[in-house]
Amino acid sequence: MYPADDRRVLDRSQLGALFAALQRRSYRIVGPTLREGAIVFDVLESPADLPVGWTDVQDGGSYRLERRNDEALFGYAVGPHSWKQFLLPPLQRMRRATQQDGERHASADVMDSENLAFVGVRSCDLRAIGIQDTIHMGGAHVDRMYASRRSNIFIVALNCSHAGNTCFCVSMGTGPRAEQGFDLALTEVIDEDRHYLVVDVGTDAGKSVLDEVPNRKAEREEADAANAVVATTAAHMGRALDTTGIKELLYSNLEHSRWDDVASRCLTCGNCTMVCPTCFCYSVEDVADLTGESVQRERRWESCFATEFTYTAGKPIRSSARSRYRQWLTHKLAFWIDQFGMSGCVGCGRCITWCPVGIDITEEVAAIRATDGRAKSES
Repeated sequence: MYPADDRRVLDRSQLGALFAALQRRSYRIVGPTLREGAIVFDVLESPADLPVGWTDVQDGGSYRLERRNDEALFGYAVGPHSWKQFLLPPLQRMRRATQQDGERHASADVMDSENLAFVGVRSCDLRAIGIQDTIHMGGAHVDRMYASRRSNIFIVALNCSHAGNTCFCVSMGTGPRAEQGFDLALTEVIDEDRHYLVVDVGTDAGKSVLDEVPNRKAEREEADAANAVVATTAAHMGRALDTTGIKELLYSNLEHSRWDDVASRCLTCGNCTMVCPTCFCYSVEDVADLTGESVQRERRWESCFATEFTYTAGKPIRSSARSRYRQWLTHKLAFWIDQFGMSGCVGCGRCITWCPVGIDITEEVAAIRATDGRAKSES
C-alpha cells in the first residue's frame, strides 16, 4: 500500500469521475445495488445505481432493508451475494463436444476473461477473495478457469462504516479495515456539513486510475475522521467468536452432544454454503442435448449438506444432518487450517443471517467450548 500520509480525498460528487475513469479503461463495474428487497451485486452504470440512503438490519434468519436518515452510499453490511459468483460462477461450461455427419469435434476448456471492476469490496470479502486465490491458484495445480477470470479484476475496497448484527470480522482478524489486496480503498465520511471519501492507494494501477479523477491530499482532520469511522465500526460488531485453539477444540470434540442439538434444528438446505464467500465445492456433470449430437461438461456449485455430495461406492458417507453440519463447521474452522494454513471463515456473518432457522456459528462454537471434553454422545 502507498504511504499512509498520502491519503487522498474525493468529494461525494466526484465518485462519478472514478466510475468514468474505470469505464474508459474498458472495465465493467460491478457493485452493490438494490434488487428484490436486498442489496446484491450487479452491474453499475453510475453511482446513482448504488443503494443510496439504505441500510440493512440483520439477525439470525432475518434480513430487511430500512431507510437511513442520510444519503450514505455504503451504509449497510453485506447481502446474500459474494464476489465468488464472478470468479467461480454458480454454473460454468467447461468444454463441449459435438458429432455431425459422423465426425466428432471437441472444444478446449472455456477460458472466460472480462475486465471487471469490483466496487465496494469490504475487508471480509477482500480476505475471502485472497483465500479463493490461494486455493485455486496458490498450489501445484492451478484452476485455469478461475485464474483466467481473476486476471482482469480491479478492486475498489471499502473500509466499513456499518457493522451488521451478525458481523464478527474483528474476531477473525479480517476487518473492518482493508489492509491489502486492493487497488483503491474508500472510507465514506459523512458529517454535518460534508460528504466525502478518503482514498488509500494500494497499487500502481490504482494510482493510475486515481490520477484521472479530481482529488486532493487529505487534511489531518479528514484522515482522522476516516480512522474514527473504522474504529467505531470495529467497536460495534454484532457477534464475536473466540478462536483461541479453535482447531484443537473442534478436533477433540467430534462426538460432542452439541452436534445432535444443532442437527435437530438444521434443515440441511445448504444456504450457509451458497452465501459463504469462501466455500468452493462444485460438482461436474455431462449434459447432452435431445438429439444426442452435442454434449457439454459443466461445473456447478455444490454443497457438503447435500446427501449426494458424498455418494461413494453405492451410498453417501455422511447421511445424517449431524455429520454434515459437523463436517461443514469443522472444515471451515479446523481442517481448513491444516489444508491451507488459514481459517476458512472471514466473519462476514452471512451464514447466520441466511440460515432459515438462524443457526449461529459463533453460538455453536461457544457452546462446545463451554463444555469442552465433558459432554459426549455416540456418533
